[in-house]
Amino acid sequence: MKSLGKSIVLIMLIIIMALGGLLWFDYLGVVHIKSIFTPVYRIFGRTPPTSTVVTSTRPLVADIDTERLERQRESLDLLREELDRREDEISQKEKLNEQIATELSSREKSLEEREKTFNLAQKQYDDKNVNIEQIALNLNGMQPAAAVNILVAMDDQTVIDVFRKVEEIARRNGTSSMGSYWLSLMPSERAAEIQRKMLSKPESLQ
Repeated sequence: MKSLGKSIVLIMLIIIMALGGLLWFDYLGVVHIKSIFTPVYRIFGRTPPTSTVVTSTRPLVADIDTERLERQRESLDLLREELDRREDEISQKEKLNEQIATELSSREKSLEEREKTFNLAQKQYDDKNVNIEQIALNLNGMQPAAAVNILVAMDDQTVIDVFRKVEEIARRNGTSSMGSYWLSLMPSERAAEIQRKMLSKPESLQ
């Protein structure tokens, strides 16, 4: 019986020491068990003690929060720098695109002007070609002497153009050209000059 009583006493002492240890650890903030012992405190009309260690750890928590905020600020600064860099790149690309667009517009205008000039020259050529052909047809229908009188009054290049057109019409119609005969009826010096120019210059209506 004595040994049983000692065992019970030892068990109670162990329980009391364990509870006291838990309360002490709770007080130090190592564990949080005040909510478990709150009914016990209320039975004895006591208020559960608060941990002072938790308060002492608040500066550490504050330091951690401050460090976290500082890292977030650094991340935001890096993001801002990256955005600024990309904005500069986009701005430079936009300027380059504007420069290229300006150059292309200038080239397009130049090509349009060249096309207009070419079309005008082509039209003038076509008009002159039509006029030369009409003159050649008219001369072919005249007496040779009358045709030569008209040719003598023209400038050398026009005479050459008419002779070449007469040759072209003759080949097209399969007939003989009057150009050689007209040339033989012209004054010798003028005929020689026209022949020299026809040999020295390629076919042209300029």
